[in-house]
Amino acid sequence: MSAPRVAAIVLSYEGRQLTLAALPSLLGQNYPACDVLVVDNGSTDGTAEAITAAFPAVTTLRTEVNLGPSGGATLGMRWAMARGYDYLLILNNDIEVAPDMVAELVKVAESDPSIGIVGPKCYYFGERDKLWSVGGWMGFREAVTKDRARSERDRGQWDRDEEVDFINGCAMLVRREVVAAIGYWDPLYELCFEDADFCWRALERGYRCYFAHRAKLWHKVSVTTGGYKPGKNFHSARSTAIFIRRYARPWQKALAVAIILLAMPLAFGRELTRGNQRAVTAKLRGYRAGFSVELPKPPRYDEE
Repeated sequence: MSAPRVAAIVLSYEGRQLTLAALPSLLGQNYPACDVLVVDNGSTDGTAEAITAAFPAVTTLRTEVNLGPSGGATLGMRWAMARGYDYLLILNNDIEVAPDMVAELVKVAESDPSIGIVGPKCYYFGERDKLWSVGGWMGFREAVTKDRARSERDRGQWDRDEEVDFINGCAMLVRREVVAAIGYWDPLYELCFEDADFCWRALERGYRCYFAHRAKLWHKVSVTTGGYKPGKNFHSARSTAIFIRRYARPWQKALAVAIILLAMPLAFGRELTRGNQRAVTAKLRGYRAGFSVELPKPPRYDEE
């Protein structure tokens, strides 16, 4: 039997050098049926031209404007679905992957047709044995998701394939049938939790998310990246509110709102001593925006 066909979809925005650095490890996979597509999401740094010159085997799709993570992923997913790929591998561009990562992801996915989404063991690029994500949990709190094992040293404690609530969108292998059943990433999430929303919808349709411990990836994110900053807080809070409104039961929604209302004054007092109160007010604005925005349905596969 021929190997299932995989489309590796790399999202890039103003990331020419990062993307060029990521492609050799993707093109060096020992899996026999993996094609690489780069979605150049409205970049102005010459990403598409540089990729075409350096890697003619890579297909590029360039948008005129930045469609955001969901829009870029959806564009690549539509391309792959139209060409009959069996699996869609959605990837960040700031990565390096082990030569057998795709093969190990597909192996786990092929072990059970109910497994719809599979993710690798993700490490910090700068600290090769420090874990960044091994799948995670979802819930209705101040933040929707929690990655397991964040910043742990890998001592083999997660060396088992197992079911999880969600797979981080940094690297997510998706069975074709999942997209046909639930549609694409939802652009309503401008930033944050579009991957969690996709996983939740897959779970609702009876598919499972799995962590494949032999599949390995290194992510070029600093241990100190992010932090409590206005821009990040706004989008995280906005997306959290949307997720709560869309999926929480009434009692879960009430509990989540109560937690948020209790947490915000504490956060303001904490950040006031640091001169960072703007980050708290940005989070409040994000919650307000997320709790008031209209909730259209996610884009469906049959709306081609």
